[in-house]
Amino acid sequence: MTQARASLVSIEDTPWYHCVNRCVRRAFLCGEDPISGNNYEHRRGWIADRIKQLASVYAIDVAGYAVMSNHYHVVMRIDQERALSWSVDDVLERWNKLFTGPLVVQRYLSPEQPKLSEAEVNRVHQLAEEYRHRLYDLSWFMRTLNEHIARAANQEEGVKGRFWEGRFKSQALLDQQAILAAMTYVDLNPIRAGMAETPEASDFTSIQERIEEDLMPEVEGQECEKEVEQSVAGDGRSIELPQAPLMPFDGTGELSWAIPFSWEDYLELVEWTGRSIVPRKHGYIAAHQPAIFVRLGIDPDYFAQSASKLLKEFGSAVGAPVSLINLAASRQVSYLRGIHSAKRLFEQRQAA
Repeated sequence: MTQARASLVSIEDTPWYHCVNRCVRRAFLCGEDPISGNNYEHRRGWIADRIKQLASVYAIDVAGYAVMSNHYHVVMRIDQERALSWSVDDVLERWNKLFTGPLVVQRYLSPEQPKLSEAEVNRVHQLAEEYRHRLYDLSWFMRTLNEHIARAANQEEGVKGRFWEGRFKSQALLDQQAILAAMTYVDLNPIRAGMAETPEASDFTSIQERIEEDLMPEVEGQECEKEVEQSVAGDGRSIELPQAPLMPFDGTGELSWAIPFSWEDYLELVEWTGRSIVPRKHGYIAAHQPAIFVRLGIDPDYFAQSASKLLKEFGSAVGAPVSLINLAASRQVSYLRGIHSAKRLFEQRQAA
């Protein structure tokens, strides 16, 4: 049975989510459409850039993404605390980058600073609180992302109508193990689909972006052309939005706003798992296991098997068994899909 989005996305349960959205029917988001013969590869850049542009506006950070031929994945963390710390002016200026808003807001933000009545100021503050809530709302993030891409794609093809499936799918990531599994699943999507042979060759993925930034840092003083991109607001205004960087890694786990693993461990994990699930790569992995498996008590063999079917084995949430049990109680349901897989994948192994 379909569940209300409010019950699936709850900051009280977790700020981490894995989202996926697919095109309707045979519409192609990117790549080459074998039916029509048209090539839409350039659209992969549209969505990768737009994800990071929106992250510069919303209080939502991007940990990972992968843009495929007819769908995309993104792993995000909602930072409610950051949104609540913004002033009224901060909120209105951020929202104005995406939507114009009513006249009273435009007057409030006008550099000429026209005098507003007390009632008008109160209305502006009321609207600001509505916008503040939307700026850390996952559904609003996905809505502004999908509408932007759909309009651009329909305009390019000269057509009208629905471009995306009815709703995006989301999975709550309840603990560190779930975050790790989701990020690995997303970053290895092109390899599993046969679109790439290595993580560094997986175009329009977060793993490729991180590797390129790590191995090929920008020369000091050199301008990066992709830092600022042209965008179009809801009212058709042409505006510039910066692209927010991907979330950093923090192996200490002390920074709440960072990914709770070290970059070196994660890179080794992706490489190990990728080689394990690509048949022609068998035998290339060293015998040792990444340290991260030991720390989190993950069964590496089952992790490799599960890396290609995260969406199928789990439902609306991913996590260790106790995390899923606690979430089921919070949602007042008797069962959450994935509990058996969680027991095989995430349960801590007893010390010998």
